[in-house]
Amino acid sequence: MNYIKRIEELKQIINQANTDYHTKDQPTISDYQYDLYLNELIKLEEQYPEYKTNDSPTQKIGGAILKGFKKVKHTAPMMSLGNVFNIEELGAFYQRLTKTVKNFELVAELKIDGLAINLLYQDGVFTQATTRGDGVTGEDVTENVRTIKSLPLKLSKPVTIEVRGEIYMPAASFQKLNEQRILKEEPLFANPRNAAAGTIRQLDSKIVAKRDLDLFVYHLVTPFETINTQVEALESLKQWGFKVNSHYQLIKDETELIEAVEHYNQLRKNISYDTDGVVIKVNDFKQQNLFGSTEKAPRWAIAYKFRAEQKETKILDITFQVGRTGVITPVAELKPVLVSGSTISRATLHNEDYILERDIRVGDFVYVHKAGEIIPEIVSVAKEKRTEQQPFKMIENCPVCNSMLLRKEDEADHYCTNPSCPGKNVNGLIHFASRNAMNIETLGDKVIGILHDLGFLNTITDIYLLKNKKEDLMTIPGFGEKKVLNLLNAIEHSKANGFDTLLFGLGIKHVGAKVAKILVKHYQTIEAIAQATEEDLSQIPDIGPMIAQSVVNYFNDQPNVDLIKQLQDLGLNFAYEPEDMIEHEFNNKTFVITGKLQSYSREQAAQIIERHGGKVSSSVSAKTDYLLAGEDAGSKLKKAQSLNINILDETTFKEMLHDK
Repeated sequence: MNYIKRIEELKQIINQANTDYHTKDQPTISDYQYDLYLNELIKLEEQYPEYKTNDSPTQKIGGAILKGFKKVKHTAPMMSLGNVFNIEELGAFYQRLTKTVKNFELVAELKIDGLAINLLYQDGVFTQATTRGDGVTGEDVTENVRTIKSLPLKLSKPVTIEVRGEIYMPAASFQKLNEQRILKEEPLFANPRNAAAGTIRQLDSKIVAKRDLDLFVYHLVTPFETINTQVEALESLKQWGFKVNSHYQLIKDETELIEAVEHYNQLRKNISYDTDGVVIKVNDFKQQNLFGSTEKAPRWAIAYKFRAEQKETKILDITFQVGRTGVITPVAELKPVLVSGSTISRATLHNEDYILERDIRVGDFVYVHKAGEIIPEIVSVAKEKRTEQQPFKMIENCPVCNSMLLRKEDEADHYCTNPSCPGKNVNGLIHFASRNAMNIETLGDKVIGILHDLGFLNTITDIYLLKNKKEDLMTIPGFGEKKVLNLLNAIEHSKANGFDTLLFGLGIKHVGAKVAKILVKHYQTIEAIAQATEEDLSQIPDIGPMIAQSVVNYFNDQPNVDLIKQLQDLGLNFAYEPEDMIEHEFNNKTFVITGKLQSYSREQAAQIIERHGGKVSSSVSAKTDYLLAGEDAGSKLKKAQSLNINILDETTFKEMLHDK
């Protein structure tokens, strides 16, 4: 059949494009063309799910929802490395090696500051990913790692291998993620490593897919007989399709080793990912065996750790910013200083408690660094240089509208109490129009800032009234007719966005995109959500007391109620639109899915069942109609058998799907 051939053709094109872009850094097709190919493949696999395989590039967009991570024992322990922190300690390590073997070569590799990962491939196909854990037992994070675009789902050769590497978050991805969290008033990740680790432990693989993680592979657990050195292993890994860090070099003596470390210390300031040192290994595998290992670490390798660069500067002032929910954030205005390759002039001070605990004052000399080489942070105060600096005192009025500030009980933050505060409003507008919310193209942060400053935008409602001010907009420098028309068309188009997207865009505290979808699906109308009590809301899975209280508080505020009425009058979509249900014998039947399916992930199978009118439950009971059982089905299968529930294998399930 032609569609089978086309599916395979698209998989080859997209997989090659992923390799060219993410592994070789040599893109061969445009992003636009890539998206066209991917969307075509997604549609074909939805139409013919039996041809959707685990090595399909569509698996990189996520979709699996996990309940937790199962424990997996490593075939070989994932040992840690010993550390050295200066040239003297590095020299001592080298001299220890010479006492065992006189002639040897070393390999120096950048130490990526991320999350160690173990990968299994069976006949060239990716099958499992596990974290380091305690070194002996890790956690199965296969579905999350599958979404990493640089991970080859199928190797260039059908080899059965186990490899290890480092999952990391590039600087650009980290910055983008924290910018999104600022808009949502969520705590920032301190550094890319924490962000990568937190992402891999997400239970929703779609979230992982959106965070643009990356991967370097550097270790072959059981080398083939034809591979005798670390350099040969790295070359083989590249040939099979893995992304290998190009910054490795062969070292022949102690002088070259010291020069390499100094070179890497300068190099790290100009690369797009976080590195915290250099890993030095004996190159020859047979010689590695001669050196052996302790219980915790190999004797043939060491990690030289870089010292974070710190610079002294002066706090010129402490200013205050207003977030979209009214949170007031103190910011240290610093005398500009060059740190790790960029100039630092500001650093967040978080809240009043943070400042008082560290006794930070205007006029203090402080030491700053970039946390994770990214975020400017005050490390300490040079109190011995303090003269007549006055203790910090939190402001009592909003820096934008002068309204009284409120510090809520059991919270560290202060809030502006004015619902119409311009400072609060501009951040709310940015959130509403952002890609993750209403996704109004051409209405970015800068455009919102300009229109807000000129008085065109103060509330969300104003966005949809801009169509009445077309001529006025065209008088703004840089706003030609084409730009204004594109802006107004994008705004008009956004009216058709889904109800859940709109609810998220309103900026209700603690209501993220996922919670918005849950609320919309459960209540289906904005009126029903507005009338829900805290008790009602808390009964919904994934809606805790904090979210419930925030939702009720939002709808108890009359300006918010007025805003929703205005948006309804302007034609925005507050209607729940359930997916069309296919008439089928699965209608109104309850399924439980267990075991490993070959053709689908559990999430994909659940979506198919729901599209055919069925419901999916997590536990077997007398109300269960069908158990869809894959390989290695366990206790759920036994319970279903004891209750005489209909048990479907994957083949029967497919036959029932197509037998209408």
